[in-house]
Amino acid sequence: MADLVYRNIMKDLKERIQVNEFASKKLPDERSLSESYGVSRSSIKRALNVLANQGIIFKKRGSGTFINPLYQKNQTIFQYEGSNLGVTDSFKSDGQTPQIKLLDFKVVPASEELQTELFLNPGEFVYEIKRLRSFDDKPFMIELGYIPIRVAPELNAQRVEGSIFNYFEDATGNSVTKSFMTITADPSTKEDQELLGLKPVEPVGVMEGIFFLDDGTPFEVSNMRIHYKYLNYNTFVNLDEDK
Repeated sequence: MADLVYRNIMKDLKERIQVNEFASKKLPDERSLSESYGVSRSSIKRALNVLANQGIIFKKRGSGTFINPLYQKNQTIFQYEGSNLGVTDSFKSDGQTPQIKLLDFKVVPASEELQTELFLNPGEFVYEIKRLRSFDDKPFMIELGYIPIRVAPELNAQRVEGSIFNYFEDATGNSVTKSFMTITADPSTKEDQELLGLKPVEPVGVMEGIFFLDDGTPFEVSNMRIHYKYLNYNTFVNLDEDK
């Protein structure tokens, strides 16, 4: 119920921002929002923190909370609805609808490399999940991920056809909030060309990374091969204020 409350607040605030209800670009303070929505300040704080992490709003010490002008200028790069660190939603989509097609789902022994990356013991198993992501039926990403069974024992084929991160948060209350990513470019393979509609001479973008839960537990190792036309990746970086 608490998750539903803060998500509803987020959704409503985003709609109010989109119709320019806050002409001054400043949001009401937490107490005022708590009273107007009839919820606890902790729910308001959680909703605002997620919106801030998404880059939609920012907090200015001593002055209040303000709307990021870039959000109103280009809302297509700020589409994520949850508190997890979504990947698909960070790509340029021009308002198109994201879709997921499950290509393969199986349980395999963790390799030595995966044991190191996911802090697993020898003999542990992981889910191997291969999915094709699209925007309006136009494929743009082949995603191959590995998730430890002991971290998410209830995963099944049906659940991985949607947002794994959102399912995990709803089921456990834990969020995927951090990642370490590398971004490179490679010549496209035959599979890239077949699934992403690339020509043999066209390159493919490659993103590899590890996603972490909010408590620091490694959640997933992922390899994403992306159509170069969609490799316009947007992210937000919090810089150390002392630097």
